[in-house]
Formats: sequence, structure tokens, C-alpha cells
Amino acid sequence: MAHKNIHTVITPEQLMRSRYSAFVLADVDYLQLSQHSSQRLSKKEAKELKLWTKSVTWIRLEVLQTTQGLEDLETGRVEFKAHYLENSRLQVIHENSKFCKENGHWVYLEAI
Repeated sequence: MAHKNIHTVITPEQLMRSRYSAFVLADVDYLQLSQHSSQRLSKKEAKELKLWTKSVTWIRLEVLQTTQGLEDLETGRVEFKAHYLENSRLQVIHENSKFCKENGHWVYLEAI
């Protein structure tokens, strides 16, 4: 279970999937750890994120495309859709995410 140990993640797609699991489990500590240090949330933002992740029902993750997502590279991109219910309405996050290596492991950098 990659969302318990970031050092077991070897590709950006694996990291994306582990971050989705962390959203489902409201594991904000892992979300912070798996995000680039320059982009981490404040304590207040992390608390708000945890409340939000607990308030929605996560349905499924669709990985649409992975680019440059090999273990031996330094950057990669993953396009995905995350489906969830919020206030009984189906919602979709559709994002192209950029990942890079920091301190020897993959981290989420930004939406592009």
C-alpha cells in the first residue's frame, strides 16, 4: 500500500494512485508528504482539506494518460479524472498533474 510509504512509489502514476487513496482515507499527512515542499499547505489549509475529503464520497479514479512516467526519469505527467459525490451530486476533478523527484522520491508538483 503505497499511501503508507512514499518511498515504495516508483512512478508518477503510482504516486497519483496513492494520493487518490489518501484522499479517500482523508490522510492529509500523506498528501502533504507526497506534495513538493514548495507547494505544501498551511496547517489551516490542511485542516480544511481533511474536512472536505471526509465530507465527500469518493467513487473512482480514472487514469487517462501518463507521460514521461518512467522510474528512471526526474519528471512525469498524469492526466486523470477523480469522481466523487458532494451534496448528493456527482462531481469530477479532471486534471493534468506534473510530478517530479524531490529527495529521491516522486512528489506532486502542480496542475498544468
